[in-house]
Amino acid sequence: MKKNCSVGGQAVIEGVMMRGSKGIATAVRKTSGEIVVELERFTPYSKRNIFLGIPIVRGFIALVESLVIGIKTLNYSASFFEEEEEKESKFDIWLKNTFKDKLDTVITIITLIVSFLFSIFLFVAIPTITANFFVKIGIENSIVLNIIEGLIRVILFLTYIYLIAKMEDINRVFQYHGAEHKTIFCYENQEELIPEKAQKYSRFHPRCGTNFLFLVMIVSIILYSLTGWDSLFQRLMYRILLLPVVSGVTYELIKWIGKSNSKISKIISYPGLMLQKLTTREPDLQELEVAIKALKSAEGIEDKIVKNEE
Repeated sequence: MKKNCSVGGQAVIEGVMMRGSKGIATAVRKTSGEIVVELERFTPYSKRNIFLGIPIVRGFIALVESLVIGIKTLNYSASFFEEEEEKESKFDIWLKNTFKDKLDTVITIITLIVSFLFSIFLFVAIPTITANFFVKIGIENSIVLNIIEGLIRVILFLTYIYLIAKMEDINRVFQYHGAEHKTIFCYENQEELIPEKAQKYSRFHPRCGTNFLFLVMIVSIILYSLTGWDSLFQRLMYRILLLPVVSGVTYELIKWIGKSNSKISKIISYPGLMLQKLTTREPDLQELEVAIKALKSAEGIEDKIVKNEE
């Protein structure tokens, strides 16, 4: 019998982060071969407030939480591989002296803002501006124009994924991404959590963030088509303002796909699963061992030291 669970995760530098019933666990293999596991107690904001737990709203909140947690865990994993002998610049020293123990929070906020602006430029502004040229060749139907814009957005997204997948440094992260999925599958099927057992499972998981991002593109085509085709500025504003709705609807869709075995859910999730051929790689047993450590800690299967209480 398959175990009903909502464990999710993310690949980080030489490690895996897992979110489970006991909190957020990040396991990283150091250059010495030692696996370090950090568990942080965390209660999703959707469970702390009735309003934030409303369908659609909870999806947007979960997206923001995931982005913040993702950046923090990536920074944490990267800290193990920073060169100790590297001389700090004057700017680094100024940052530490200015923000002190709040430096990590400041870096997370700056990274989040820069990432958001980059995403808006690449996946909102460029498709919207490019689609505007089709008006000049005689296409005036707003639905058709919105579909064209959506297709441009999908093409940009696929191109972006394809290009970063070619980067050598990213390849190992994608191996850990595959290890994360295999480990979750092994846990869901209630098999013994050991690398050899997890290895046999698929590296393509329906609840993957890759699926989420791809479905965001599809849902946005549908929702943005309802806004008409006004001035360029108005279209950009509509797309930005509707982002919480798009992410919220997609979140509910992903939750349903994760629980459903229907043909419709399999059809909807199929493109995202195929896209994971780019964002995951087959992991080795050592990488699976790291992912298993993270999942066990996140689910309380092994006792770990808790870093923070929230």
